[in-house]
Amino acid sequence: MLKKITVFVAASLLAMTTLAGAETLINGAGATFPYPLYSKWFSEYAKIDRTVKFNYQSIGSGGGIKQITAQTVDFGASDKFLTDAELKGAPGKLLHIPTVMGAVVVTYNIPGVAKGLKLTSEDVADIFLGKITKWNDPKIANDNPGVKLPDKAIIIVHRSDGSGTTSIFTDYLSAVSKEWEGKVGKGASVKWPIGLGGKGNEGVAGQVKNTQFSIGYVELAYAFENKLPYAFLKNRDGHFVEPSIKSISAAAAGAAKSMPADYRISLVNQPGKDSYPAAGFTWLLVYEQQHDKVKGKKIVEFLNWSLNQGQKMAAPLLYAPLPANVAKMVGKTIKSIKY
Repeated sequence: MLKKITVFVAASLLAMTTLAGAETLINGAGATFPYPLYSKWFSEYAKIDRTVKFNYQSIGSGGGIKQITAQTVDFGASDKFLTDAELKGAPGKLLHIPTVMGAVVVTYNIPGVAKGLKLTSEDVADIFLGKITKWNDPKIANDNPGVKLPDKAIIIVHRSDGSGTTSIFTDYLSAVSKEWEGKVGKGASVKWPIGLGGKGNEGVAGQVKNTQFSIGYVELAYAFENKLPYAFLKNRDGHFVEPSIKSISAAAAGAAKSMPADYRISLVNQPGKDSYPAAGFTWLLVYEQQHDKVKGKKIVEFLNWSLNQGQKMAAPLLYAPLPANVAKMVGKTIKSIKY
């Protein structure tokens, strides 16, 4: 009897070892902007396909682009689309797979001032240029009658790492301010005129939360997660708009009609009374030609799942799902991946 039990245990251990050995580890790195959603996706997908495990490092879009270009990860993630030069520098054809859309919000820590501070786009640019230095500046006060704004210096917090969130935010500032465009410009990393640096959306949110009279920019989900208030921004049509699923989708509505085949498009400062002016896509970066057949197959299966079942999880985490026509295009792009 003891011999039979020993044989059974040995067989069970062998089966478990074989199962564990069959698990495929897929490594990714990049954007912090979509991390709350990607974390949920990877967790849920593990319940559907127990033979695959995703290891994602939330290090910023700049790091994700570097690592996928160097082929040290199986996929990258970025809220900044690659330039022609960056694509040319990759060792193979890199595809941009849009996953969802999100909003970059202007968040602040002013004791006694709740969500909904109204800021014009010009004032946001002037604050981050260091031209508006006090919270009770008439330019801000005039748009916020009845709000008790303090006679305190504005403390600016920005990203210290290469960031897709920064790319969207500085793209927005460049679109609304000629002075910003000329002096600072746009990109994943810029030379900030003023302010303190924080690493990742997490770092900026943490700095703002712990620093009274500060202002910063983060993806909408991070403001909610940290219970931080955020501003209503004046859009291109002259309306103060709250960042929301509806206003993010409104920003994408026009752009989605003329979506380029490679999905490299900006959603900032779009027309429409309901359009939130600092919105953007976030992309997964994968090679069209996969060198590892097993990993390639698993990545394609996951991408198809994220395009269908995964989209339903976007809104509860404050991301906007892809427009229907874009989702249809993405499905065809996923089919083009070879393994």
